[in-house]
This record gives sequence, C-alpha cells and structure tokens, in this order.
Amino acid sequence: MATDQNLALLRSTHSAPVVFGAGASIGVLGGMIGLGGAEFRLPLLISLFGFAALSPVILNKAMSLVVVLVALPARLAAVPAAEVAARWPVAVNLLAGNLLGAWAGAAWAVRMRAATLYKVLAALMVLMTAALVVTHTTTLDSLALPLWAQVPCGVAAGFGIGVVAAVMGVAGGELLIPTIVLLFGEDIKTAGSLSLLVSLPTMLVAFARYSRDGSFAVLGTNIRFTTIMAAGSIVGAVLGGLLIGVFPDLALIPALAVILLVSAVKLARHN
Repeated sequence: MATDQNLALLRSTHSAPVVFGAGASIGVLGGMIGLGGAEFRLPLLISLFGFAALSPVILNKAMSLVVVLVALPARLAAVPAAEVAARWPVAVNLLAGNLLGAWAGAAWAVRMRAATLYKVLAALMVLMTAALVVTHTTTLDSLALPLWAQVPCGVAAGFGIGVVAAVMGVAGGELLIPTIVLLFGEDIKTAGSLSLLVSLPTMLVAFARYSRDGSFAVLGTNIRFTTIMAAGSIVGAVLGGLLIGVFPDLALIPALAVILLVSAVKLARHN
C-alpha cells in the first residue's frame, strides 16, 4: 500500500477537474452499457493516478457503493419496487453465496502480495470482458433448471461473483445480470434492478472485512479524491444513459472489450 507521503503527493499532483473528468469519462462508458463502469475505473486508478496494491481496490469499492446507492432509486423508478420485491427469492438465493464470497474475497485480497494481486486483477478483467461481450452480443435464454438444481447453482454462482466483486472493488453487475437471466429466467431490466439489490449488502460485507485490516486508511487519506471522482462517475453515468442507442452495440462493445483487454495486459505487467 502506498505511504501517506506518496498519497499526499498524489492528491497534490492531480487537480479536481482532472479527477472529476476521469470519473465522468468512466461513468459515460458504464452508462452507455447500463453498468457503473468500475471495471474501467480500476486500471485508471493504478496507471493514471498511481495508487498501489490494495489501495485502488478499496477506492474503487467505495466509489462503486456510491454509484449503486444513487442508481438504485432511479432503477426502481424504471422497474416498480413491487415487481422487484416479488422476486425476493432470487435475491436471497444469490445473497446466500454472495455474502460469503465477498468476505472470502476480501480476506484473500488483503493477504495477497501486490505482484500477485495485479495478475489476479488482470485475469478477472479478462473474465469481465468475456461477460460484457456475451451479455451484449447474444440473446441469453433461461437454463430452465429444476428448483433442486437452481438453488445450489445460485448459491455457487453468488459465491464466485462475491469473490470477484470484493477482489476488484466492483459492484458485480457485469456477472450478476447474466446469471440472473440464465438461472432464474428474468428479463434484462428486472435483472439489472435485482443485481443492485444484491450488490449493496455484498459491498457492505466486503467493506466490513477490509476494515479489519486497516485497509480503510486510504479512504481517510483520499476522501476528497474519492468524493470528486465518485461525483464525476455519477454525472458521467447519467450522461452515458442518455447516450444509450447513439452508438450501436456492434461498434461500442468491441471497443470497450479492447479497452479492458489492453488494461488487463498492462495490469499483468505492472510492477
């Protein structure tokens, strides 16, 4: 983790407009595909702003939490709360594994060497790329599993997604949405709302585990940086949502996939 002196240097060398602009750019990318953009934010925190080891994961998780809290009311306006509440068994099924996965993932991340963490993050970004491409370029149909198979598959999938979300500092919607569609047969819009409801307690559990090891120090030292970038991410996400349909998925998704893959290669080589 970067020292307090290095963190102070980071705050002094990056002006508020640069930080806000970076957050807004990421938010636009995420908003255009209906996500928070945390997968794009993580490599930027490392490569552009110079945060090291676990620090960018904690910062990314904090900003993802803010974006989810803002997005949830807007999402419930688009999909009635009663309709989402009626699907509570889906959320409970996923949370049964998701919460355990978040705790395990955070515990794993705090013990990992920096060099190993970068390689793990790179591999997970490749996974996110695959999920992005599959979700937005193919039609997902329900697997129509019987209940006796659906429940354990939901717990297992939730656990894996919880681990990924905790290690990367993301909300996990990139993986939750296709999982909800495939396992439970929900439409994409409802799946998006359910993913936010699952993500929120999952992120809080990951935060609780990170807080036990003093990992939160980076938030206290960089509260201004975090607030400004989170604000930029929210503004960008709103703008990106307004731009949905302006750029065809046939052009947008491959471009975003390339960005993620290039970022993954850079992370894997990062010292």
